[in-house]
Amino acid sequence: MQYDIPQIIQQHDIILFDAICVICNGWAKFLIQNDHQKKFKLASVQSPLGEAILKHYGMSTEHYTTMVVILNGQRYLESTALLKVMQHLGRPFSLMRAGYFMPRLWRDYLYRRVALNRYQLFGITNQCLIPSADNQQHFLEYIIHAKI
Repeated sequence: MQYDIPQIIQQHDIILFDAICVICNGWAKFLIQNDHQKKFKLASVQSPLGEAILKHYGMSTEHYTTMVVILNGQRYLESTALLKVMQHLGRPFSLMRAGYFMPRLWRDYLYRRVALNRYQLFGITNQCLIPSADNQQHFLEYIIHAKI
């Protein structure tokens, strides 16, 4: 399937996550539970759509080391991506924006330490996060395919 990535990234606020990572799947589940307005649409980096978005931004589709957040077409990575998401979830999560007071160099260093060791620290899952009838509105591929 051919995707119109420029249009998709302008229409949706997107979070790309590693579907085989235990902590990343936990993050996706957290978002499903706490993004009550369904602002963010989730997409796995292993999916054809996720890979197309990564390619659009010139990012590797083989070595995935950071969550990618796209807001209004603007790409955010590492600790800034995390903080952007948290500030949009409302209280109490938005209070994490205080993290911007820490220099980005330090924030990203800490983020990378976890991200680069996530499989060793948290493991790999062989159970994909599958959209249910209750949460499919959180998944970008479902939204796009529902329009076709």
